[in-house]
Amino acid sequence: MQTKKAGSKRRWVVPFTRGVLLAAAFGLVFFSGIQIGSGAWSLSFSRQAVQSNKGLPNRLDYSSVDKVYNDLRQKFDGPLDEQKLIDGLKKGLVEAAGDPYTVFLNEEEANAFADDLAGVFTGIGARLEKDGEYVIVETPLQGYPAEAAGLKAKDIIIEIDGQDATGISTAEAVKRIRGEEGTSVKLVVVRNGNERLEFTIVREKIDVPSLETSYTDDGTIGIISISQFSQDTLGLMDKAVAEFTQKGVKGIIVDVRNNPGGFLNSSVDIAGKWLTPGQTIVEERRDNKTVEKFSAKTKGALNGIPTVVLVNEGSASASEILAGALKDNGAAKLVGVTTFGKGSVQETVRYDKGGLLKVTVARWFTPNGQNISESGIEPDVKVEITEQDVTDKKDPQKDKAIAELKAQF
Repeated sequence: MQTKKAGSKRRWVVPFTRGVLLAAAFGLVFFSGIQIGSGAWSLSFSRQAVQSNKGLPNRLDYSSVDKVYNDLRQKFDGPLDEQKLIDGLKKGLVEAAGDPYTVFLNEEEANAFADDLAGVFTGIGARLEKDGEYVIVETPLQGYPAEAAGLKAKDIIIEIDGQDATGISTAEAVKRIRGEEGTSVKLVVVRNGNERLEFTIVREKIDVPSLETSYTDDGTIGIISISQFSQDTLGLMDKAVAEFTQKGVKGIIVDVRNNPGGFLNSSVDIAGKWLTPGQTIVEERRDNKTVEKFSAKTKGALNGIPTVVLVNEGSASASEILAGALKDNGAAKLVGVTTFGKGSVQETVRYDKGGLLKVTVARWFTPNGQNISESGIEPDVKVEITEQDVTDKKDPQKDKAIAELKAQF
């Protein structure tokens, strides 16, 4: 893997749009923030009964669309594909809603989306996010080529294998970046607004681990690292709790840095491990009205054990739900930097004739009423990791978490 700076005369200033569903974007291609129950896409019938845009007609007048289509068909100098035109019409209709997380996926994209939920693919190990006309790196996954090469959250991808990436969809970016195992892809990114960097990254099979445990050298602190909230995360968490109980750890670190989110039920159930019955974990609001509140049902097995949650700018969606719940309920202290800020809820609709609609239906709020999308979640103790720290393989955030916990022993 090679990395080098490339000269640039342009200064890149990109406004960063925030919000997303329950996980992250069409990056792995994993869509963030999908609300999922029992391992399946969850569609709420109660929500479907609520119509927010009552002023719109039940049917659109397509006469003007037909006129454009006929003129295009008769006058365009070149071949046209009927299915691409229809998909483009649907995409344009949904895009007009003005929400980057409300999108229409054609059949190919929808199938890729379903495949990625299985968690295994060949690529570089990075989740991508759409930000205006750019595709950005949302999270480089731990232990995979993107992270090893040096890609960082919020890097702006401007070229893929020599082709301009400005204006392309996240799905298209993913399609270009993926390939056969052992082959390489060349990315040009812009970092911090004006630093242009080139990366040549070798693709490999990505089998995303969900949760891992480790311990400090003296064994007094158990560390839970969650890379994403998957179907197996809760089961792995139960094993971690049993293991920590057996070993008698005095403190716990929960590391959700660069965790883009995942399944809502995993995040909610894991948060409950530290809480008592009735304590709020997260609220779902639509039109600024609470439509559902998730609360702890029983006393958690980890309640009362000193805990620190490590967060950074790559901690998004379900990670923020967990961090916000533990912070607001006084169950844990947050160490790191401000989280990503993804707090919108999406639902999916799959169509018989092909394609899938992902539509924003609500917003997440922490127990204290903070809108996660507006500003992310601030840590209790701010600790940054510098370039030199990375070079020296130091982790001042984890070091601070350990110090905070040991001060409570």
